[in-house]
Amino acid sequence: MKTLSLLLGAASAASLASAAFAEEITIATVNNNDMIIMQGLTDEFTKAHPDITVNWVTLEENVLRERVTTDIATQGGQYDVMTIGTLEVPIWASQGWLEPLEFDESYDVDDLMPAIRGALSVDGTLYAAPFYGESAMTMYRTDLLEAAGFEMPESPTWEFIGEAARAMTDRDADINGICLRGKAGWGENMAFITALANSYGARWFDENWQPQFDSPEWKAALQFYIDLMKDAGPAGASSNGFNENLTLFQQGKCGMW
Repeated sequence: MKTLSLLLGAASAASLASAAFAEEITIATVNNNDMIIMQGLTDEFTKAHPDITVNWVTLEENVLRERVTTDIATQGGQYDVMTIGTLEVPIWASQGWLEPLEFDESYDVDDLMPAIRGALSVDGTLYAAPFYGESAMTMYRTDLLEAAGFEMPESPTWEFIGEAARAMTDRDADINGICLRGKAGWGENMAFITALANSYGARWFDENWQPQFDSPEWKAALQFYIDLMKDAGPAGASSNGFNENLTLFQQGKCGMW
């Protein structure tokens, strides 16, 4: 079974199988707020296609990645539409698991951000359509930072982030200096740790595809991450992903995120 992929995020895509043109379709998606917005569009779809029933399967990110990868690799056909990421799109398209997307004039393909469109294409052919895009940034509580005697520089170093996070931490008031993803998984802590490691000069492989995880740069990056989470992170951080950290930040329990 080949799948027609519709991307739902800079790191997330939805796939529409050929079976999706039946009377009932099943959509597997990640459990974040953006996908709740997508589910809110169901009524618009059913108005235009009253003969099709839409069923939603909402899963935690790691579970979703495992199940949809298994489903498409085994051609199980359990899901007709699935949200996947920019990691999967070029790999799956190259394997022949995805069909190229075709749009009518109402969808302005040229309006897609070049970086996102390129990540979702193979040899210039688009295999996924974005629903949202993601980038990395640091959010922080100005009041807590000022109270700790710090001022955020235009280009903070990780050393500054560590110092500020520890200074903002107040265990008695249930204030954590920083909330980072500790939950294992590519879409959870590994994407962040990779970026952190890159800034320390670490890399996964050398030019000959030899693993580089025993390098001093990797050791320094991981030690910084572990020490910071212990000193300034929330309790149970190893179970925290995007949704958990979002909740902590909204509750005022994080100095930085």
